[in-house]
Order: sequence, then structure tokens, then C-alpha cells
Amino acid sequence: MTKPVHIIGGGLAGSEAAWQLANAHVPVILHEMRGVHPTAAHATDRLAELVCSNSFRSDDPDNNAVGLLHAEMRALGSLIMAAADKARVPAGSALAVDRDIFAGHVTSALEAHPHVTIVRELIDGLPPADWDNVIIATGPLTATPLAEAIQRLTGQDSLAFFDAIAPVIHHESINLDIVWAQSRWDRPNEHGDTKDYLNCPMDRDQYNAFIDAMLAAEKTSFKDWEADTPYFDGCMPIEVMAERGRNTPRFGPMKPVGLTNPATGRRAFAVVQLRQDNALGTLWNMVGFQTKMKHAEQVRVFRMIPGLENAQFARLGGLHRNTFIKSPVLLDATLRLKADPRLRFAGQITGCEGYVESAAIGLVAARFAAAERLGSQPVPPPDTTAMGALLAHITGGADARGFQPMNVNFGLFPPLSPAPATKDQRKPMLVARARADLARWMAA
Repeated sequence: MTKPVHIIGGGLAGSEAAWQLANAHVPVILHEMRGVHPTAAHATDRLAELVCSNSFRSDDPDNNAVGLLHAEMRALGSLIMAAADKARVPAGSALAVDRDIFAGHVTSALEAHPHVTIVRELIDGLPPADWDNVIIATGPLTATPLAEAIQRLTGQDSLAFFDAIAPVIHHESINLDIVWAQSRWDRPNEHGDTKDYLNCPMDRDQYNAFIDAMLAAEKTSFKDWEADTPYFDGCMPIEVMAERGRNTPRFGPMKPVGLTNPATGRRAFAVVQLRQDNALGTLWNMVGFQTKMKHAEQVRVFRMIPGLENAQFARLGGLHRNTFIKSPVLLDATLRLKADPRLRFAGQITGCEGYVESAAIGLVAARFAAAERLGSQPVPPPDTTAMGALLAHITGGADARGFQPMNVNFGLFPPLSPAPATKDQRKPMLVARARADLARWMAA
């Protein structure tokens, strides 16, 4: 008799994990609190209920990283993608679904599976000691008792209860003729490098125009269950900072002190700093630029910054309720908690952003758990695939100091070698490499 794997959370990640384990003939006990303990965000007790959107974003596997992730999940027998395809509604090249049909299909499939047992209960702390193989997939609204137990186990600063997200920019879209590399006061890092940051200079007129545009930009309102989200000084939205005084950002994240523009030999009036966001150096974070501006407004306003006129954003900013752990320091390569390896994490609580990404991490977590249960060695998917690139990012590729949730994007993929002759060739070559490597991994 194979012992069951326990999954806590019946959202997209937990549902996908249950399906993958059950289809590997590993019994699953899926613990879901909705049905006995409602949340402020959900309207039903169905599994995999979609809350914020009905869109799975682009379904183009040839030109979009999330579309490629769709294709990889379909190839691996994903329940979430099968349900999405069944519930599809017209949305151009995007994959949008009827929420009721989608959740109904996932729920009925898992209820009917002979290897799945669904238990409606609140897990109000760490799992019992005799649960030796557990996947925690509790999502962005993890129940407080469980969240506090995780925090006690991993450390006070290991768990965040909201996103204070700054935009992330593709390095190749930054104008390096304007932007220069320098750490403040030329302070060296542990390797002696004094050029950890990229600096975008502003003169007085540019700064004032930028502040005016931020203050006038349309903002996103908090959702009902986010209404009590606090502004902490360390993650205050940049426009809230400007509302407290036009020059407040100049004494905060946009302070120019300790930086000399080599083009002028002088200090700029204000500076926007970019910090490397992944080990590959393909993604750069706008330091201190958490924001509640709407996405289109962010693109318009942030492209006013000298050197970012043609910026391409891997992620735009935001501030909302979201429980997530600092995965790059807490989890190993197979999503096990280093402090207690019987516990695996999956879904949005790991720091991936988006429905599809959450389900994908649930899929790989289940395959790792199944391999262990069946006596074989878990093998992560290659980091050249969409699934593997996302997994590698959250388990070590991201900068742990400022770790924030991330969608899948081509900036997470290892660079091509040799490099493509033109930029137009990059995405097709990344996709071709991903498909070939996924096929080899699946065959092995």
C-alpha cells in the first residue's frame, strides 16, 4: 500500500498537484478549507475557483512565454489546461474561460478520481508529524494559523503578507547610452565590483514633469479583501511618496547623492536606480518603485525616465494582499522546505505570479512528490523550458534580497549560445530549444 501524499489547498496549484499524483497511482488526500471556512475573496466552495480574472493570458506558444508554458503543461497531462480548454470563451489569441465551467470541470474530475480523497477542513498549523509527504499550496490568502506556523518554523522575515511590487525591465530594452553603471559612493560588493546598479539621470524639468505625470495617473483601487493592506515605509508606493511632498522621492529611492553621471561629470537632480533581478542579468528591478498606478499608466509614465524610453516590462508594479515565502533561500531545487524536507510548497505561495504559473509549479511539485513516494529520484525540468525557467527562478535564480512574485517570461530563460544574429530570431530559438529539451526530459 502506497502511503498518501497530503495536499493543503484546493486552488489551481493544489488541484493540479492532486491530479498529477493520482495519475501516477499515488493516493492523495486533498485538504480544502472552503466549504467549512470561507474566504473574503472566494464565492463558492469549488476547487480551482478563479477569483481575479478569467484570463490565462496568451495562448501563443511560438511568441509568448506563458503560451509556451500552456503547451508544456498540456504535454504533461495538465488537468488545469484541460479544464481551461473545455471552458474556453472567445478572447482572440488569449485563453479566457467561463469560470463556472472551469471550476466545475476541475472539481468533478478530482471528485471522480479513485486515488483522490477530498477533505473539507481548515489546517490550523503545521501538518502532523506522521504526514511525511506534504504539498502546501494554500495560495495568496493562506489562513492565518498556518501562515503563522510557517513563519515560526522559517523565521520572522521569511514570509510576506502582501506584494509591494516594483516593475522589472528587460535589460536589452534599456538605453545604455544614457544609463550608467555605478553603486552609490562606489561601494564595492563582496566581489569588489562597484557597478551593481544602473542609474537613470533626471534634470529638474524632467523630474517635475515625471512627478506631475505620476500624481495625475489613474490608480488601481484596493479590492474588498485588500482594503486593510498597510503602507509600510519600506514599500510605500512611489506616487504616495510624491503626494507627501514633491521632493520626497528625491530624498528616498530617487536620491542622487553618491552618484556621478560620467556624461556630465556632475550629480543629477534625481536618479532612478535599477538593480539586477535575476542571476542571468537579463531582468532589472526599478528600486523603490512599488506603485498602484494602472498598468497602461505605468508604461506611459515610466517611459518618461531617461534611458527607459523604449523599456519593455517583464513585470509591472503593484501592491496587494498576497502571502508568499522567500523561496530562493527556503526551498531546495525540488521545492522542499530546507527546514523540514517533508514539506513541499507549490503555487502562488512560492512567489510565482499568475494562474498558469501557480498550476505549473503545482504540477512539478506533484511529480517530485510522486517520484519520492515511488522510490525514484526527482529530476527538475531543464531550466531552458518555460516550466524549468520558472522553477529555477523561484528556487535560487531570483535575487533573494528583494524577492517578489514573478510571471513567466523569456527573461528567465538562460541565454542562447551562440547568441542569435538578430533580436527577431531570439524568441523562435528559445522556443525551439525549450521544446527539444522538454521532449528529452519527458522521454527520460
